[in-house]
Amino acid sequence: MTGAPIPDPPPDLPSTLGELRASGWESVPVREEIRRNAAARIAAGQPLVEGVLGFDDTVLPQLENALLAGHDVIMLGERGQAKTRIVRSLVRLLDEWLPVVAGSEIRDDPTRPVSRLARDLVAAEGDQTPIAWVHREQRFAEKLATPDTSIADLIGEVDPIKVAEGRYLADELTVHFGLVPRANRGIFAVNELPDLAERIQVGLLNVLEERDVQIRGFTVRLPLDVLLVATANPEDYTNRGRIITPLKDRFGAQIRTHYPPDVATELAIVRQEAHVPAEVPGGPRVEVPDFMAEVVAELSQLARQSPHLNQRSGVSVRLSISNYETMVANAVRRALRLGEADAVPRVSDLGALVASTQGKVEIEALEEGREERILQQLLAAAVLAVFRRRVPAEPLGAVVHAFDETLVVHAGDDLPAASYAGVLADVPALAGPVMALAGSETPGAVASAIELVLEGLHLTKRLNKEAAGTKATYRGRR
Repeated sequence: MTGAPIPDPPPDLPSTLGELRASGWESVPVREEIRRNAAARIAAGQPLVEGVLGFDDTVLPQLENALLAGHDVIMLGERGQAKTRIVRSLVRLLDEWLPVVAGSEIRDDPTRPVSRLARDLVAAEGDQTPIAWVHREQRFAEKLATPDTSIADLIGEVDPIKVAEGRYLADELTVHFGLVPRANRGIFAVNELPDLAERIQVGLLNVLEERDVQIRGFTVRLPLDVLLVATANPEDYTNRGRIITPLKDRFGAQIRTHYPPDVATELAIVRQEAHVPAEVPGGPRVEVPDFMAEVVAELSQLARQSPHLNQRSGVSVRLSISNYETMVANAVRRALRLGEADAVPRVSDLGALVASTQGKVEIEALEEGREERILQQLLAAAVLAVFRRRVPAEPLGAVVHAFDETLVVHAGDDLPAASYAGVLADVPALAGPVMALAGSETPGAVASAIELVLEGLHLTKRLNKEAAGTKATYRGRR
């Protein structure tokens, strides 16, 4: 199950095997069902997977090919590359309702039962065999691979309680089915497949090739109808664990995911996934300038290129989402403290991102305290990149020239937004670039734009800056 609520089946669906046959319903393999629904979405111009950005020309075409070919799929990618989201989204390619033999643990097809219980029931009841309807959300089973996962977990084992009830060991009804048989006529997903012990991976060989499972101690072979999808981290794929060669060979498609290729895509994902209220109950309204959101996305892009970070562990998109939420939270905290009606993030809020970044990246530094300096350098580089993209160079000469020996501008998260109006009065040349950048005349947006312009001039070595925590003063370099 993917977590979505399960609706009740429509009352007009057949309730017996005879009614099902009379309705004209036809049984199709799960791969054919997915192929048919995927083809319909592609033909209609609809995305195969919704809510996943940046994969339109890379991952999704490969996934479409794999599903149209009826292949089992393994997705390789670093953490935070939407592998699990893609896998869970495949549920939408199943038909909404599926008939099963009522009471069957492995969702037996009423017209082709495979378990002993279902076969006996159909043989005894015939057209009066009761039918249950399973929603597509219930046809998805997911297992996080761990070293202690057993064959019994995946395939099945003798149930001692059923034996104690008086059944013989040789009776097929004593079997307790594992996750794979219970995913019959659906999708079975294994996350972090390399963490599965190699001897346990062997138990999946028959599932992928012969499409059946064999229960230990029995000659029972259950022909299963399952689409198997797995995920793995490329680093784990070769080092922490490995996928045995016969198992790799049985996957029809291996698809590599990747991080957002540019700032715009990263920013679109952040805005889609971040939980930021438009207004804090009893508190300020929240407004995030585009250029401040862009700084957050730029930080992650730069982190993925930094030689000081361990790139093998990856820099997840979750870093951008967490940093965005933290930046807004710091702005809200400042607005609450100062009694302001609007919370608008500024450059002085970016210091809070160190705490939300440190736990999500692995910094390769031997010196004590070096980690924080590296993060501060990345933040400065992100601000500089956005400043250069967003602020035209031509009007800035007049701004720099206005900073004579006596002019000092104060900035920081201790200052209310309204106080920045005095900066424009002292440096009229700032008005043009600031208003163009802010896109609004609200005090919060103007204050945020002023801080970005001043910080950009400092980072381009055109203004001096003295900083103490979140407080800063800017003055001319003459």
